[in-house]
Amino acid sequence: MQIQDLPYPDPGVPDARSGPRFLWWLFRNQLGGQLKSLAWGLLHFTSVAALPFCVGVAVQAVVDRSGTGLALAGGLLALACVGNAVGDTFLHRTAITNWITAAARVQQLLARKAAHLGSALTRRVAAGEVVAVSTGDVEKIGWFVEALSRFTAALVTIVLVCAGLLVYQPALGVVVAVGLPALALAVLPLLPRATRRADTQREKAGRATELASDTVAGLRVLRGIGGEELFLDRYRSASQEVRHAAVRSARMWSLISAIQVLLPGLLLIAVVWYGVRLAHEGRITVGELVAVYSSVMVLTYPLRHFEEIAMAYSFSRPSAKRAAGVLSLRRPTDTAGSRAAGVPSGDLYDPETGLLAPAGRLTAVVCGDPDTAGLLAERLGGHPSQEGASVLLGGVPLDELPLDSARTAVLVQDKDPVLLSGTLRDLLDVPASGAVRPDQALAAAQCDDVLAALVQGSLDATDPMDARITERGRSLSGGQRQRLALARSLITDPETLVLDEPTSAVDSHTEARIAQGVRELREGRTTVVFTSSPLLLDRADRVVFLHDGEAVAVGAHRELVRTEPRYRAVVTRETDDEAAPNGSVALKDVLHELEEIEEKA
Repeated sequence: MQIQDLPYPDPGVPDARSGPRFLWWLFRNQLGGQLKSLAWGLLHFTSVAALPFCVGVAVQAVVDRSGTGLALAGGLLALACVGNAVGDTFLHRTAITNWITAAARVQQLLARKAAHLGSALTRRVAAGEVVAVSTGDVEKIGWFVEALSRFTAALVTIVLVCAGLLVYQPALGVVVAVGLPALALAVLPLLPRATRRADTQREKAGRATELASDTVAGLRVLRGIGGEELFLDRYRSASQEVRHAAVRSARMWSLISAIQVLLPGLLLIAVVWYGVRLAHEGRITVGELVAVYSSVMVLTYPLRHFEEIAMAYSFSRPSAKRAAGVLSLRRPTDTAGSRAAGVPSGDLYDPETGLLAPAGRLTAVVCGDPDTAGLLAERLGGHPSQEGASVLLGGVPLDELPLDSARTAVLVQDKDPVLLSGTLRDLLDVPASGAVRPDQALAAAQCDDVLAALVQGSLDATDPMDARITERGRSLSGGQRQRLALARSLITDPETLVLDEPTSAVDSHTEARIAQGVRELREGRTTVVFTSSPLLLDRADRVVFLHDGEAVAVGAHRELVRTEPRYRAVVTRETDDEAAPNGSVALKDVLHELEEIEEKA
């Protein structure tokens, strides 16, 4: 896999049982790139390790006054330098390729999981956690995956050099062969503590990221209640905890680095001391002493990769654990599309509540509990938050359809829809049937004042479709965001559209016109609206009233107001004390208000 080939056609099914298993799965799935990196790493490290031998041959040639030996040393030195340059260049290239491809694979997996889970993701994992995993954690995971092949090349090189020294100069070779493994293993007792400190730092950083994300998302509300300083103090405290944890972690890694510098120095001293004694006794030549000394000195370079792989694993393991935690999430009901792909049509029926939405009709659903209404809306769209009987569309269980087919058949608009940044044209560029034009959808959603506001707030756009929308539509009011989201849903023109409180932030006169516009534009299509607004309820073909999670009454809005006290209490916001004596008065007020708004609309 090359960088230009990204993204992957299929990133695969990850082993998300644990962090280490996930890292091993990533390594195995780009084995070709790892082998390339290993090969170039061996060329680079062995070329570096061969330089001392070339220098030793050259020194001995000078001592022996041998021109042939000096020429041989020069040729070998040139060959080692070429191998070093070529190996280092392509090692860097393949290592970075492995890093980027591993990170890209993880990001693809996370994006696929987010699309698969839909709105259930942020209920099970904090949004800040997902952001942290897809940014900083991805980088650390990629670092370990690419460092593994370089570490392997360094390890093989050290083993080869130790074996070569044993053959080349056994007396000094034994010292090096014993000393180098001791150097590599000396820091092992410190690694568990360093890993724990790195884990603590990562956890605190994740909490600070979540706090920052939540603060930015609620900044407008915080300013409204004067809570900026309170949350600023909380974030300052969290960031200081991260700083202290990072300092404690850095101290441990600096100690490991110091040991990695100190011990090779002691080994060099031992080799020089023993080598001088051997040379003085005539047991080795000067060239051999220089070659062994230089080899030990040069081997400190591949030895650094032992420290790097330990650090990379310590930082990537908690990151891999967090990524595996997200990737291991499953939908409560998921049959992996046991039915053939297709978009069914017909009545929408929920066995759990008994809710029936006839095909081609506008059905309004009244539920006294907004949270229950939101969960039911998601279940109608095939996004259940818990296990249970599947919703049926035309008698076909949505859970048994492939996810793409289920989401094509039923579209759910949340009560708090999200507008992505970009132009209005980009916002409305969604998969659609083509039967509804953008101007029709905008008109039905009563977006005239929204279009005017977008043009007025834009510096260079005269066409509203070219006006830019800020992140999450923060420059718009709640009612304007709702209407643009409604227009986007209407353009999609799904077989079944589920709207959860689509006009809760809109004034009554605009709401009456939206109700009429949606009814006309969705004529012949199945539409379900969760609302308690009399204006929307009065436009519905049928109203279903849910009480304690069951459909207890079905009929027209005005009929239910007269005959169902519990329904009337929800719609008119009556308390239990007010319901009995003032029920008839409340009914007259509601009907009178409907008549006035209809006349003005």
